[in-house]
This record gives sequence, structure tokens and C-alpha cells, in this order.
Amino acid sequence: MDRYCFRRSLWATAGGVGALTLMSLAALAADAPTPNKGDTSWMLISSALVLLMTVPGLALFYGGLVRSKNMLSVLMQVFYSVCVVSVIWVLYGYSLAFTEGTSFNALIGGTSKLFLKGVTPDSTVETFTHGVVIPEYAFIAFQMTFACITPALIVGAFAERMKFSAVALFIPLWVTFVYFPIAHMVWYWAGPDAIVAATKLIAAAGADEAKKAVAAAKLAEAQANAGMLFGWGAIDFAGGTVVHINAGIAGLVGALIIGKRVGYGREAMTPHALTLTMIGAALLWVGWFGFNAGSALEANGTLIPLVLFASWRSKGADCL
Repeated sequence: MDRYCFRRSLWATAGGVGALTLMSLAALAADAPTPNKGDTSWMLISSALVLLMTVPGLALFYGGLVRSKNMLSVLMQVFYSVCVVSVIWVLYGYSLAFTEGTSFNALIGGTSKLFLKGVTPDSTVETFTHGVVIPEYAFIAFQMTFACITPALIVGAFAERMKFSAVALFIPLWVTFVYFPIAHMVWYWAGPDAIVAATKLIAAAGADEAKKAVAAAKLAEAQANAGMLFGWGAIDFAGGTVVHINAGIAGLVGALIIGKRVGYGREAMTPHALTLTMIGAALLWVGWFGFNAGSALEANGTLIPLVLFASWRSKGADCL
């Protein structure tokens, strides 16, 4: 073979290897799920709707129910809740709630995503459907609105009876030691992809007991990588435990400890602006569509309309 033929053969071989490499990379890229524009848009809209529930919805709802002299106090407390929890969520809240912990993983998450370390515009989070993902930033924003509204709900339990300085200290402590652990225990899990992959391995193992045992161990590992209450079978689609029971118990305990308002039973304590309360209730009604339907984490064509209808119907019944 002369030098010219050898050179042509070398270039052809290199070109073939390069083409195969590109094809392999393309196949890997095709296998990796990518966010859907509709799912992403719906999650961003839902995040805005839940934020609307807190400010101005909840602020106006509570503010209209108190006496005029305490209106500004309630507005400040609710608005402060959103501001401070948003910062805490980015600093360490998201990591403690939605990452894998160490030996205490059943109770609290880890520190792998403090300050949102490792989160990029390309990082994704699994939904409840195998092979469906959304941008991690969209998931962080949506869950942040839940973390913001939960302590704001507690404000109504001790309205007119607690100084702003005390509330400013209470909210960061409460979300750190109560909300984040409860959110992790109820909502954190390995995701559908890990469970589906292990299930497929069990099915593919057939009669091979050794392979079946390995696959079963992987399935058990995926199922064990979850919060304690999730592992016990707790189902909380849209915050029934993490938000409402959690805030309700905290509000009850706070009200019992603080006691009655000064002058209660001796002087009139009528709401000063029921118009504002009605406007706040209407904003809460609208925000519920994002709160409930957004918890599906995707624009599911079957589930979302059902949740929207159920939310609308239940809010009408609540008003009656």
C-alpha cells in the first residue's frame, strides 16, 4: 500500500469512529428526558398563583378581620414571612427538604444543595410520571411558595397579640425546625425512574434468582430512599399534612400559649374592613388552582382538569 492509499484509509477510519461517537452521544441525549414547555409554563404559572395567595391574598384576608389599629401589623407579618422564607429557602431550606440526607435521611435532608449548589438551568427534577421532568428551578420556585405561605397561615392564630419582633424570630426558627423536616418526611422520595428501573430489572431477571435478588435489592434501596412518613405510606398531594395540619397545630399551640387578646369579652373587637377580607378570600380562591393543580408538577391532560374542577366545586361549597 502506497502512502496515499494509507492516508486515505486512516482518514476513513477516523471519520467512521467519529461518526459512531456522535451517533452514540445523540442516542444518549435522546434517551435523557427533557422538560416540556407546557409543563414548565404551567409550573411557573402555578408558582405565581400560590404567591398571589399569600401576598396580597392572605394579607388582605387577615388584615380585614382585625381592628384598624392592627391592620399594618398583620400586613407586615405576612409580607415578612414571604420575604424571609424566600431567602432561607435558597440558603438551606431546599436542600434540607428535597435532597438525600445521611444517617438521618428519614427525618431531614442533606446539605448537598446549600445555596442551590449544583443547580443549573439544565438540571431537572422528576415528576410523578416516569420519564417526565421539569426544570429544577421551576420546582424550587413552586415549593418555595408553599414554604412561604405555611408560616403566614399561622399569623392569623395570634393576630393582634404578638409583637413584630417576636414574629420575626419565630418564623425562621419554625420553618427550620418544623416545616423543612416535615416536608422532607412527607414529600421526599427517590422518584419514579429509580423504582421503575428496578422493577424492570426484576421482570427481566426471569427465573435467574441471583439477578432477581440483585434487582430486588435495588428496588428496596430506591424505596428506602424516602422520608419517614412517605415510607409509612403517607399520601399528601397538595399540602394537607405539610401545610395545613402543620400550620394548624402550630397556630393552636401558639394561641394557647399566648392566650386571649387584651380586653377580649369586655370590648368590641369587630373586623374593620370585611371588604378587604372578601377580596383576600377571592384571591385565595384563584390561587388554589395553582396550589392544588400545580402539585401534579406537570400539565397532565387528565389530572389537571379534574383537580381544577374539584377545587372550584369545593371552594363554592366552602363559601356556602
